[in-house]
Amino acid sequence: MSGTGVAGYTLGGGLGWLMAKYGLAADNLLAVELVTAEGDVLHVDAASHPDLFWALRGGGGNFGVATSFTFRLHPIRTVFGGLIAHTLDAAPALLRFYRDAVAGASDDLTVFAGLVHAPDGSGVKLSALVVFHTGDDGEAERELEPFKTWGSPLVVDVGPMPYPVMNTILDAGFPAGALNYWLSSFTRGLPDELIDTAVERFAAVPSPMTPILFEHFHGAVTRVAATATAVPHRDEGWNLLIPSVWTDPGDSQANIVWSRETFAALRPHFGTGRWLNYLGDDQAEEAVRAAYGPNYDRLREIKRRYDPDNVFHLNHNIAP
Repeated sequence: MSGTGVAGYTLGGGLGWLMAKYGLAADNLLAVELVTAEGDVLHVDAASHPDLFWALRGGGGNFGVATSFTFRLHPIRTVFGGLIAHTLDAAPALLRFYRDAVAGASDDLTVFAGLVHAPDGSGVKLSALVVFHTGDDGEAERELEPFKTWGSPLVVDVGPMPYPVMNTILDAGFPAGALNYWLSSFTRGLPDELIDTAVERFAAVPSPMTPILFEHFHGAVTRVAATATAVPHRDEGWNLLIPSVWTDPGDSQANIVWSRETFAALRPHFGTGRWLNYLGDDQAEEAVRAAYGPNYDRLREIKRRYDPDNVFHLNHNIAP
């Protein structure tokens, strides 16, 4: 979404449309200017402070105040992307098709799937695909065609657009000032049982703004070793996201309860990993360890070195 801040996005890893082509934002970070707990201003890169640079690529706000970033850039102009919507009745079959269709997808192709609501505010429940392609016209048409023609879509709004526009197509679903309660976990594949449970739970969602999303990890993001950066989530598969959104504070309890109960119902199909920037209010050490996996102990050592008094603790904290 276009309103996401670059700093927290990058320090938390930075997943997005281009991760299959070029990896995470953290994978493309070259240097950080950092103010430490002692007030020192450090230029941090792979040569000057290699351990700290490693930790900043996915370790969140645990190590200092990042005041500037240097990124590796890539020449992206026009891309192909957009939304394909089906009825909710089609959701079980659509998600099964999606699971199989993205197997072996090229680095140019990224497809996320979701159970969503119509953007007109009617509350009509839909199943949908969000497609994205960075290749030339012919490659994009060939790889996107199966997704555009499957079943009987209600909407196929896919075409060329400037890359920054792609980052706005979901903005309307997450308006400024809305209330949010997000939960997510990486899954152990997309088995039929997970799909059916997700569809069943979505039928009872209390907010006409809340989706259930499936984010596909493949390509460049999965060709980085789990310990090469602080982000350990390098296996091909899916992250399941429940980004609950509503506007009336009086509805908070119902939405939070539904989110937690839905997360619990899907838990039998979860893997061990969780995405740092989606942990929401879960501050438990178990959740933080799940976000860092095999990198947690090394991150704790670096935390002790640069912030032994835990000055930077208003985060998903790595306690020194």
